[in-house]
Formats: sequence, C-alpha cells, structure tokens
Amino acid sequence: MSISSSLATPEAVHPALWLASQLARSQAHCVDTGYPVLSAQLPGGGWPTGCLLDLLLQQHGIGEMRLLRPALRAVAGRRVVLLQPPHAPQALGLAALGLGPEQLAWVRPARSGDALWAAEQILRSGSCGALLFWQTTVRADALRRLHLAAQSGETLFFLLRPLAHAPDASPAPLRLGLHPAAGGLTIDFIKRRGPRREAPLFLPLELPALQRRLPHHAPLDRPLPVAAPARRLQPALVG
Repeated sequence: MSISSSLATPEAVHPALWLASQLARSQAHCVDTGYPVLSAQLPGGGWPTGCLLDLLLQQHGIGEMRLLRPALRAVAGRRVVLLQPPHAPQALGLAALGLGPEQLAWVRPARSGDALWAAEQILRSGSCGALLFWQTTVRADALRRLHLAAQSGETLFFLLRPLAHAPDASPAPLRLGLHPAAGGLTIDFIKRRGPRREAPLFLPLELPALQRRLPHHAPLDRPLPVAAPARRLQPALVG
C-alpha cells in the first residue's frame, strides 16, 4: 500500500485511526439514537455501548428522557437501571415513553460513594441493557473507573450531570451539552471522535401521546409537583 493511499484510508492501517476531517468508525456496537439527524453526527451512527457517554444538562427535565427514549426501548429486552435520579421515577411518564415498570430498576443509594460503587458493579455484571447515572460531582479518578468498568461489557451507559462540568477533562469518547429549546433540544458537541462541530444542533422532540392529549398536564420529563396542604373549609371567625 502506498503512503498516499494509506493516508486516504487510515482505517486500513489500523481500525482505530481516522482523519481529523471525518467521523471515526466506532469499534463498539452502537444503538440507533432514533433521530437520523443526530445519528449522522455520531461516530458509528449511534450511541456506542461499552463506554462512558457524558450528557451535560443545563437543568433536569429539559427533554433528556425523550432524547434517550428510542435507545432505551431498543435495549429494554434487558433491564434499564435508573441510578440516583434527581426525582422519583413516574410510572405514568415512563409508560408514556414506552418503558414498563417490569423493564426498570430504580437504585437510590444513601451516599455518593455507594452510588459510584453500584454503578461499577452494574457495568461489570453486564446484566443490564442500559444504565442512567445522575451525579452532580464526579472526581477524575472515578470517571476513569466508570469508563473502565463500562468497557468490560456492552451496556449503554449515560452519565447525566450539570453543564458546568463541560470544561472538565473526561475519558468519555462522546460528550454532549443539552440545552432546552422550543420544540426540542439544542445539542453542543463538546467532544467526539471526529471533526469539531462549532454550530449546535437543534433536535426536535415529539411530545408523548399522553402529553399531547393532556396539554395542561405537567411535562413528563419533570416530577409532579408536591400536593399543596389542604386548607380549612370553615373560614376563621372574625371579631
């Protein structure tokens, strides 16, 4: 093979090589995102399994569950684990996303260290189709351990944490910043194996059928508000 041809097709030299102007060919199995416009921007054409995927949120409940809905439904033949979500999962909302309670496991550790330990054990066991792990702060060494644990299997692993961590280093091969937008999400490609994308991607997200039928219902991505305490039915006596 000539030097010029090897430069044109670096994957012929080694499958882990790619040109800076092209998306890398993912060596891992990828799960379709369900959104062609997004899949076209990801190496391998989908969410790679067996690695850490960093989703950095401007705030919770902006549509991240609707974003992940097609992928979670695709792997729901094995259990989907919700580890330390910011709010108790809603059976009604998850059912609207196509995920039944028999497909889910909710893990709520008492301490952050216990949550990290649980995440590693879940990833190393290889028994789950997907793990969604919400964490506010994760040290660099813990990120490396999570990434290594994910590489021992083919679990679809998303770490959801605040957008403020975007400047921090991470071993994750894919890092996306998610911002709320009318009708969907705006996605920043903070890190990917391929050319840098400066312009954000707008991704329209369709509302679940249940929410379309109930326009005044609370968004399914958000928790239901706490019920207000009952007021006295008999007015206080004046005088």
